[in-house]
Amino acid sequence: MKLFNRISPAVVISLLSSVMLLNSTAGSSAAPNWPQWRGPGGQGISTEKNLPTEWSATKNIKWKTPIAGRGHSSPIVWGNRIFLTTAIEGAIVPGAKAVKHMDGDKEFLHPDSVGADHKHTFKVICLNADTGKILWDQTAYEGTPYDNRHRKSSFASSTPATDGKLVYAFFGTEGLYAYDMSGRLAWKADLGKLGTVGMGTGTSPILYQNLLILQCDEENGAASFIVALDKKTGREVWKTPRKVQVSWATPILVRAPERTELIASGSETVIAYDPATGKELWRHKGVESNAIPSPVANQEMVFVTAGFPAKIAMAIRLGGSGDLTNSANVAWKYSKGTAYVPSPIVYGDYLYLTTDKGILTCLDARTGEVKYDGGRVPIAATFTASPVAFEGKILLTSEDGDTFIVRAGPKHEILGTNSLSEPVYASPAIADRKIFIRGERNIYCIGI
Repeated sequence: MKLFNRISPAVVISLLSSVMLLNSTAGSSAAPNWPQWRGPGGQGISTEKNLPTEWSATKNIKWKTPIAGRGHSSPIVWGNRIFLTTAIEGAIVPGAKAVKHMDGDKEFLHPDSVGADHKHTFKVICLNADTGKILWDQTAYEGTPYDNRHRKSSFASSTPATDGKLVYAFFGTEGLYAYDMSGRLAWKADLGKLGTVGMGTGTSPILYQNLLILQCDEENGAASFIVALDKKTGREVWKTPRKVQVSWATPILVRAPERTELIASGSETVIAYDPATGKELWRHKGVESNAIPSPVANQEMVFVTAGFPAKIAMAIRLGGSGDLTNSANVAWKYSKGTAYVPSPIVYGDYLYLTTDKGILTCLDARTGEVKYDGGRVPIAATFTASPVAFEGKILLTSEDGDTFIVRAGPKHEILGTNSLSEPVYASPAIADRKIFIRGERNIYCIGI
């Protein structure tokens, strides 16, 4: 396995991790819902108006609720319910340890790889979106995990998904769980042993028609696959092997002019599939880096990025077939300004790249022309959360809990800075004229 030594400290947020984009909840979610990683379509964009643009730990906070344990999964929202996951660490279990990882013929252990020697409780939690009251929490898994996580990350970093009937939570090797809206376990599925080179799971489930889809890349790629399950029963509908080493990105569903494409990033290969069957539609040479940022798309192209060891952003036209590497289907490439962890955002006519320090680059999405680069936030900061956008504004939330509001468009302008005075690693959710931010200890509802 070709290892990239700087494995992400927060890869499992993916993170890590999808106008006309297909709403991945099959068109069933209304505007007030934020039903999956990065919201409707996986884009990080809300069409809502009159959202708050000023807040602090004491201003415009409708409620805050403590959440036990550690979790970097983003909250999702359906109606008046919020769902998220958490991992509660228990005592050391004598003799417990992570699966062995190999780099060629040598055993490999990342120096920041921790956790598999402890007992853990993985939970799914439901809150009332109006009051913050915890309505139910269910223990999905209890025991020692198969693999470690990065010490900065969490075993609860995969964001759930919901169609308003069931909520789906993924914990990697420890399983996929479907609960109804009252917290009753509908089904669970074991997807096998998914090694993550000791960094933890990052990819999140997405929904397409009657299917729940998961990108399951592991270790050196020998056993990697992408799979679709019947969302009502958990029964496998299709499963496609992919020779792609461990990744943390979430795939995206995009409606091209004549079909829907399921596009998955990867170090070796970027591949588009038919989401109904798992059949490969096209492929392109991969990002040749840790595949952590999730792809984004507009009506014409998908944009794939990575930030370490190589910095790469590329725009690939939809609707192709076969190997598109170096073909006319590649609209442009750019080799600066990309992040190791946060995903980009395409909003209006522009693609916005952000580094892990919050330095913004604005590109013309159609041509790749640089509109500006080097756009900085006013204070030194590090970012794990991915940006979200609404009403001509882009929100960047740092690990210190500061949210910088940037005017969307070809000129960089910081409109304001808001702080919660609590570390933040999860990406925000937007629903029903409220912004939901999960901090290290609490989840906050921000509203006017």
